[in-house]
Amino acid sequence: MSSIAPVLRRARIANSFAFGAQGFFLAVVLTELPQQKERFGLSDGVIAVSVVLISLLAGGGSVLAERLALRWSSRAAVRIGLLLVAVTGSAAAFAPNTPLLVAALGCYGIAVGIVDASTNMQAVFIQHGYGTFILSSFYAAWSAGTIAGALFVSGCEALEVTLRESLLAAAAIVLLLGWALGRGLLGVRDAETSPVETAASGPTVALRAYVGFGVAMAFVFAVDLAVGNWSALYLTDDLLAGSATAALAFAAYQGTSLVSRIAGDSLVRRFGPRPVVRAAAGTGVLGLALVVAAPSPAVAIAGFLVAGAGLPVIAPLCFSAAGQLATGRELDALIARLNLFNYAGTLLGGGVVGAIAASVGHRVGFVIPLLFAVALIGLSRVFRSHRVASAPPTRKLDQPTELGPATG
Repeated sequence: MSSIAPVLRRARIANSFAFGAQGFFLAVVLTELPQQKERFGLSDGVIAVSVVLISLLAGGGSVLAERLALRWSSRAAVRIGLLLVAVTGSAAAFAPNTPLLVAALGCYGIAVGIVDASTNMQAVFIQHGYGTFILSSFYAAWSAGTIAGALFVSGCEALEVTLRESLLAAAAIVLLLGWALGRGLLGVRDAETSPVETAASGPTVALRAYVGFGVAMAFVFAVDLAVGNWSALYLTDDLLAGSATAALAFAAYQGTSLVSRIAGDSLVRRFGPRPVVRAAAGTGVLGLALVVAAPSPAVAIAGFLVAGAGLPVIAPLCFSAAGQLATGRELDALIARLNLFNYAGTLLGGGVVGAIAASVGHRVGFVIPLLFAVALIGLSRVFRSHRVASAPPTRKLDQPTELGPATG
């Protein structure tokens, strides 16, 4: 990759930080919810509704990202989204009552959707420029960001930093990253503009493949949210673990997901997308089967660790494969709409699994993510089997390009 143009290298670094900033602030918001609960005397029901609200409005944010990218560029959408993340985070810090807090979190959900969709647009365009699979590395940056966010909150708690101060500090970090690195992203001349756009007829999206990628992504994010929301409760309520032990379940899953995403690029380049998806889904089935059958907390934690080593690598592969179905601004629209499956998955993981867990127990509830993992093995057929995971660049990036704010 020594011949990669400097503009692409800068864009990859900038977009990696954008992914990381998104994961960082999301982790801060979610891990600060117990403090918000105590501050306003919120019930578990209000907290659950707030999380669902964020997911629903994030879908609207993804649609808005499409409009912003079509109006200006995906780079403009990333920068606007990060600005809104910082502003809405600050608003949550200053919310004087529960209704305004929920409203601030709702606006934050819209910002999440904008950043999610637009950073994935950038990631696919950058991968096209590289001509090889690199998309998993962006998701590794997101995972690293979530870990950094959790550690940030832990450190603030240890230092007795107030809720308002910690949220404002986190928002300031996101704002500074967005301002400093935004110019390094690909502008409209280097991303959305392509020869295909000016042709008489653009590429036709393969609907069956597109839906397959979307369903696969929904299943992956459903498992992610199920583990995040219910793993600790499963260990405490069903396996009678202590709270400290229960927290290790999600930590194990996130830790191995980071490792799998770091390794994902090289695995796809070596074996191709279809074998990697099949192996990742099979690993997820094994891990979640251990979770469901676990006689003790240690076995359940081991199961979450194994599942994290496989399933999280599939989501970037969905965006990468979909990126071969379109180019230019049509690709912006396709990625934004594909991102909606992300939030459908979070509703499945939070709603369906939660409802089953509430009625018959968390062990039975985790059968649903297990079935999703089994389905992913079958869905691996929609991925191409060849080793080249990305399309050729939509325009030649052989010289550094000045990326000023006028083009997004």
